Amino acid sequence: KLTPTRIESARRHLRTADPVLKAIIDAVGPYTLRFERDRFAMLVRSIVSQQISTSAARAIRKRLQELAGPEGLTAANLVLLTTDELRSVGLSPQKAAYVTDLASKVNDGTVDLRRIGRLSDEQVVERLTQVKGIGRWTAQMFLIFSLGRPDVFPHEDLGVRTAIRDRYGLPELPDKATCHAIAAPWRPYASVASWYCWRS
Repeated sequence: KLTPTRIESARRHLRTADPVLKAIIDAVGPYTLRFERDRFAMLVRSIVSQQISTSAARAIRKRLQELAGPEGLTAANLVLLTTDELRSVGLSPQKAAYVTDLASKVNDGTVDLRRIGRLSDEQVVERLTQVKGIGRWTAQMFLIFSLGRPDVFPHEDLGVRTAIRDRYGLPELPDKATCHAIAAPWRPYASVASWYCWRS
């Protein structure tokens, strides 16, 4: 996991390995990512936020939290809600199904969020993508923002691809091969580099 010492090593490594990233790090300043401790709530939020604006996602999350009651967003809580109740907070029928699938898989232990931190990055992706509505990108966000894994590179992420295009002077959004070629010197700290791309 990214401890303060490892973050310092990461920043040193990235500034030496890549002059473009050095300029971004100098402009952005310290790495200030706070890890999300509530793993289940983070996955629910990821599903809610897919393909809608930040403000819409925030409003739905708030209503969902109120619907869940004082215990908050837990699998045990959400598994009891009907599709209609989930729809009433503004979720589409599809997302209501995703949230239900996530809650039931966490509830019955198919996806064990308490122990998931012991798995490798790829195993975490495998486990999480069994849930309807969770793809590779969402699983990678979970690795970065919840588990604090140091070397995750979400090459499909639009923010990362836009930053690479703009900062490395590319004519268009880079494809997977180009992204990976540019990110090669970032290893083993691709997560930290990706965060700086977003912040830039």
